[in-house]
Amino acid sequence: MSLLDVTIVNVAIPSMQEGLATSASTIQWVVSGYALTFGLTLVAGGRLGDTYGRRRLMVVGLVAFVVSSAAVGIAPNAELVVAARLLQGASAGLLTPQNSGLIQVLFRGAERGRAFGVFGLTVSLASATGPVLGGAIIALAGEEDGWRWLFLVNVPIGLVALVGILRLVPDRDAEGGGSSRERIDVVGAVLLGAAVLCLLYPIVSLEGGARLPLVLLVLVPPLLVAFVRWEHRLRRLEHAPLLDVALLRRTPGYAGGLSVGTLYFTGFTGVLLVLSVFLQDDRGFSPLHAGLLLTPFALGSAVSSLLAGRVVTRVGRRLTIGALLVMGSGVLLVALLVPGRADGDLWWALLPALLVAGIGGGAVVSPNLTLTLADVPPRMGGAAGGAVQTGQRLGSALGAALLMTVFQVSGLRAALLTAIGVLSLALAAAVVTRATGAAPPAATTADDG
Repeated sequence: MSLLDVTIVNVAIPSMQEGLATSASTIQWVVSGYALTFGLTLVAGGRLGDTYGRRRLMVVGLVAFVVSSAAVGIAPNAELVVAARLLQGASAGLLTPQNSGLIQVLFRGAERGRAFGVFGLTVSLASATGPVLGGAIIALAGEEDGWRWLFLVNVPIGLVALVGILRLVPDRDAEGGGSSRERIDVVGAVLLGAAVLCLLYPIVSLEGGARLPLVLLVLVPPLLVAFVRWEHRLRRLEHAPLLDVALLRRTPGYAGGLSVGTLYFTGFTGVLLVLSVFLQDDRGFSPLHAGLLLTPFALGSAVSSLLAGRVVTRVGRRLTIGALLVMGSGVLLVALLVPGRADGDLWWALLPALLVAGIGGGAVVSPNLTLTLADVPPRMGGAAGGAVQTGQRLGSALGAALLMTVFQVSGLRAALLTAIGVLSLALAAAVVTRATGAAPPAATTADDG
């Protein structure tokens, strides 16, 4: 649910603007404000799970997510919709890092690869099927208020998931979490949160047409330097840091995998967004029709995610490299085949191209997670996984802003070629990471802390 809510609203932008009688810039905050608060709370949410128990944080995060989803659905005006959407994003940031943390604790070697394969399947399908589900819900519930059901549907699903958590997720003692007596690194959380805010807020504002917040970008480097120094100081004093930054230097594959994931989501997220806008605004398709045209990407991702999770421990980083090449080839096919094609022929142009792109994309997410977190100690699994997902959220926000800007200025083909350029950077990062020599996860032994 938390990842689906990143993309499901893309097809609802026109109906939300009409239903709430508000401006496009306000509706943009409904879309991007969620990503902003989501990214702000991921690392802190992961560290809270490491310390107080992932089951407890999953319950807290899920209850808050369900309540805030209901608040978005019933809000009478745009201002309250935006406020509830911000709370929903913060709740998602508490909930999602617990998943990768639990996988770190409960699985080893090839089993961990398969578990991350299922997790990667969830990530890929949630991202790729958002437009389809959003279009279907709006078609069933009606254009005027159908968008509200995009959020209200989270309530019954969330309640079922809550029962699942209470019945299936191990408690803190069983999962081997940290001591609840550890002090939470509040200063580190504030410094990192401020850095993420100064990076994400200008991006979100730029999508709405505001330029002044761009000055906040100059604060990002000093805030990150202050965060790193503070975390090193806590380690010297033998206190628990928010995120052990030594992971970036000492843990094989972690820094490289973080870069690959961030760059991949920068290139990937904007592709589906600009295609959705192109199909609806430029070609006049309904939200459901546009979503169905994007379905081949989801189908390809579903197939490759599970297969990739099964072979990643044998193939290693070569799998990520090959998958990025396939993904880039698929996007290139879309750029060559779709612009200028008649409406009736779009299905035959999009089906093979998006299927290829989906097969490549599905084989990026789960193997990269497996390889990135392979040597991370389980006691830091939540925070480390939260940092990886923060990179993904930053990449998603940046990619959406970048590709939409290029699309509005230069058209669909230029936007897709820009995405290929970013995916090429992800490919280069994967090649460098493999060259620096992280061992396949089956050959490594995680420190149980």
